[in-house]
Amino acid sequence: MQITTSSGSSASPFPPGFKFRPFRFVLGIIGVIGILLTLFSLLFGFVSIPTNSVGVKLRFGAYHSTEGPGLAYAIPYVDEITLVPTQRLLKLEFGFTTPEATNGFQGDQQPEDTETMITGDLNTALVPWVVQYRITDPKQYLFGAREPEQTLRDLSESVMREVIGDRTVDEVLTIGRHDIETAALGRLAKLSSEYGLGLQIQQVQLATVRPPPAVQAAFNEVNQAQQEKQTAINQAWAIYNDAVPNARGQAKEREKQAEAYAFRRVNGAKGDTEKFSLLLTEYAKAPEITRRRLYFESMEAILPALERKVIVDDSIKGVLQTLPLMAPTSKPAPQP
Repeated sequence: MQITTSSGSSASPFPPGFKFRPFRFVLGIIGVIGILLTLFSLLFGFVSIPTNSVGVKLRFGAYHSTEGPGLAYAIPYVDEITLVPTQRLLKLEFGFTTPEATNGFQGDQQPEDTETMITGDLNTALVPWVVQYRITDPKQYLFGAREPEQTLRDLSESVMREVIGDRTVDEVLTIGRHDIETAALGRLAKLSSEYGLGLQIQQVQLATVRPPPAVQAAFNEVNQAQQEKQTAINQAWAIYNDAVPNARGQAKEREKQAEAYAFRRVNGAKGDTEKFSLLLTEYAKAPEITRRRLYFESMEAILPALERKVIVDDSIKGVLQTLPLMAPTSKPAPQP
């Protein structure tokens, strides 16, 4: 390489004796570019993966590997790492929307249309609910189905309408909540597995189920009547539980008293019979002595019960005796 001046002489920008070698020059440029690319990849090729997530590495758009929490290296413009929150409990809301939710798929875009359902007895009920799920297979979650959250939302709405359509409005509003949640959870988990969403359904939970506003007053009156009916039934059972055991206890007591009285009378009659038989035997042996003994025993039992005793000798004749037939109203005061 030479440079020709205006005077016709040639001048070289390199030192004397320097020989230009194009091949080495190109290799040097390539080395510099390689060093720059290496520095660039070291500066911008590492990705931090949070503890509640894993990183799915894609190389040229195809699945390559799954990286755990921590630092992961991805070749710039070749690899791409997609974060998948496998340790978070995610949820989808139906019939309502929580403001400022961190999950972009959580809220319901058409809550009024979603929560309005027809029951098995052709009544209308407003049924909001929540589906809680967890990502268990990141690869299947990204490549198994297109838009897995939207697919899960469509499946959830279909399953819930099917379950609600098998029950009456009274079951939906009152006693059938647990059965509805259990049935919907089982069917939704089965469909999610069949569709290959890479998701595990944790819970299906109903929110406040209510009738439409147009018939809310009528439903309130029915519920109030049912509550009053149940209150009256409970009060009647309380009276029954108080009166019937009491009556049964009194009847049992009367029965025991009657049995005791019968036992006492029977034993007393048997004792009197035995006593009379013994007296008759003794009377047959000594009539006079037995008669006198019976007389003394009778007097011994009668005389202590009398307040005053007047004994008159029947051998006294011609003496008029005066007896006070009326008892004094008050006793005289004792003399000191």
